Amino acid sequence: MSNGDDGSRPAQGAPGPPSPAPTASSATPLLRLRGIEKHFGAVQALYGVNLDLPAGAITCLVGDNGAGKSVLTRTISGIHQPDKGEVFWEGRPVHIRSPRDASRLGIETVYQDLALADNLDIVQNMFLGRERTRRGLLDEDSMEHTAKETLASLRVTTVRSIRQPVVSLSGGQRQSVAVAKAVMWNSKLVLLDEPTAALGVVQTAQVLALVRRLRDRGLGVMMISHNLNDVFEVADRIAVMYLGRIVAEKPASELDRQTTVQYMTTGGELYIAERQAALGA
Repeated sequence: MSNGDDGSRPAQGAPGPPSPAPTASSATPLLRLRGIEKHFGAVQALYGVNLDLPAGAITCLVGDNGAGKSVLTRTISGIHQPDKGEVFWEGRPVHIRSPRDASRLGIETVYQDLALADNLDIVQNMFLGRERTRRGLLDEDSMEHTAKETLASLRVTTVRSIRQPVVSLSGGQRQSVAVAKAVMWNSKLVLLDEPTAALGVVQTAQVLALVRRLRDRGLGVMMISHNLNDVFEVADRIAVMYLGRIVAEKPASELDRQTTVQYMTTGGELYIAERQAALGA
């Protein structure tokens, strides 16, 4: 996860207003969060978070370190359970109590560390923990065929062999394998944590092209990134977090870098006014 982005801070004074409700869309989003709150003892990490993640769109989640992006991602993926609020999946209320629950719905997360085993090859990594068997033996042919098909469908063409060890792959290739592993299981929503971190220019371009292909396949994508150049390169929508709240959620065309940075660093004028009103109440 992103260094320092644990979303934790002592609760001070009035909790402030919940984040603004997103603009209504004609289509029901894949995932809808309403009033999500999360505490860790006396520390409140999320305040009344409202967020929509639609299919066929890239929603970029941005915010400074400590804004709560990691806590929100872990809540969506089932690692944390919210203390308050509602989660709707394809319009119906759900409870995501574990990563397995999230996977059953079609939510897959690719964390910054990628969770790949260096000593295993690409096929073994893509099926790690979900191996196919036939008559009590590993069905290598079936797994190879599916892994090859998935990589081809995402136009991942830079790997020499699907049997090469992951330790031999470049950063961009490793990211591509991790994403392919996530989408192979009939996923509908993919959460990407800093997918271009520590990558060079060429590899970054390859990963961003892969993110676009996920959207073009109709998947919903939530991408966390500190790199606003990457954000504005691919985002259809941008959600900005500040001190545990979503303070802006807009089409990318309605934001620019300067305004986005202002939201990230101050929460925006609306947040400041509402916060002052709450503290004075």
